[in-house]
Amino acid sequence: MTVEMGLRERKKAATREALRLAAARLAVEHGVDGVTVEGIAAAAGVSARTFHNYFPGKEEAIVATVTDGARAVIDALRDHPADEPIWDALRTVIVGVMLPPETRDETIALLQVIKANPALIGQQLCHIGEMQREIAEIVAARTGTDPDRDLYPHLLAGAAGTAMRAAVDLWADGMTGADLPDLIDEAFAQLRAGLPPPR
Repeated sequence: MTVEMGLRERKKAATREALRLAAARLAVEHGVDGVTVEGIAAAAGVSARTFHNYFPGKEEAIVATVTDGARAVIDALRDHPADEPIWDALRTVIVGVMLPPETRDETIALLQVIKANPALIGQQLCHIGEMQREIAEIVAARTGTDPDRDLYPHLLAGAAGTAMRAAVDLWADGMTGADLPDLIDEAFAQLRAGLPPPR
């Protein structure tokens, strides 16, 4: 029975992954307005009804690459050794779950599509807000603070989320010439230094 459940879960994960990849590819190729739920489902080899078992609409499927990355950060932080300083832990897990180099061009193209579409930006920001709340709870547990009463875990989670978003945006714009992990390192270093004015 355990093996059967494992196979079922793997099949569900594979279907969701196929839908995510199809949605991202079609959005880059045709623009958001040129993408339909039916088109995503057909490209993934499933029915539109099956699509709705995984995503409420096309916008959620298109931004899933970004939101899945946020979820991976949360999961990695939960599994990270609790005795490591929280800033070090955040930097390590964020850099550790960044997309591999072989998907660089596709990821940049998708991020540019998202940045140009208000509905997709809204979806992305909603998920980032959820991510920051969960990170604040993890930070609170590791720092002995109360997520319902103390500012610290929320400020740290918000600063980390802003740093990650700023680094990703600059990286996607392609004007800095820097790799994403380097930009994240620089963003975290500046935050930890108290954001001193540029020299």
